[in-house]
Amino acid sequence: MTLSLFDTHAHLNVDAFDDCLDEVIQRARDAGVVGINVIGIDVATSRRACDLAAAFPGFLYAVVGIQPNSAAEADEGDFGVIEQLAGCPGVRGIGETGLDCYWDDTPIEMQHDYFDRHLQLCRETGLPMVIHMRESCDLIINQLSQQATVPPGVMHSFTGSLDQARQCLEFGLDISFAGMVTFKKSDDLRAVAQFVPENRLLVETDAPYLSPEPLRGRRPNEPARVEHTLRCLAEARGVSAEHLAEVTTANAKRLFQLP
Repeated sequence: MTLSLFDTHAHLNVDAFDDCLDEVIQRARDAGVVGINVIGIDVATSRRACDLAAAFPGFLYAVVGIQPNSAAEADEGDFGVIEQLAGCPGVRGIGETGLDCYWDDTPIEMQHDYFDRHLQLCRETGLPMVIHMRESCDLIINQLSQQATVPPGVMHSFTGSLDQARQCLEFGLDISFAGMVTFKKSDDLRAVAQFVPENRLLVETDAPYLSPEPLRGRRPNEPARVEHTLRCLAEARGVSAEHLAEVTTANAKRLFQLP
């Protein structure tokens, strides 16, 4: 039985898909994928995400923003462009934003500033945020705790602890899992995935990165492979894949305000 799947985070707007996008999209449809969020990391990829959403309406949706590792290279007026793009048809989220303590591309003070800007843009537009975390979950939690209000959103490609997941859920955030949750040594992450309430759970590929087992290391990853992550989560939670696919797709449509 074909599952009904929604890939909440994919970078179809990068060079890896320039020569194969139509085939990748067709494989996704054949695998039961009913929607894909195309995520911007800077002005160029955010514009491309909007173009793709316009070319594949009702299937591809754009998320626009400046990722923390891109902030240092952003021009002074780039965030103003993101604000303009947020009003384009097909834009269903703001990001990816957040913090990254793994790469040393952007000073942490600048990352905090851009995170605040994205949070405010979410408040102004009513769009949910997509939060990037890499060795930074405690800092993200601390910054969110200082906000007067925390907009709806998702912790993308979650890799934190059970306690960190609990705190993110208390902010009202959803939690999304990518291919790492399928890796053989990811028992702790699967335990977190078991803990997340059913109505707050999402799945993603983060394509072209993070291919799930049994395709780990094979790049580019692509949205059709989100099925492997979904089935791993269903097994870990002791439910059918059909049920969890239906639930996570409904969760994605709710969060990103889709029909």
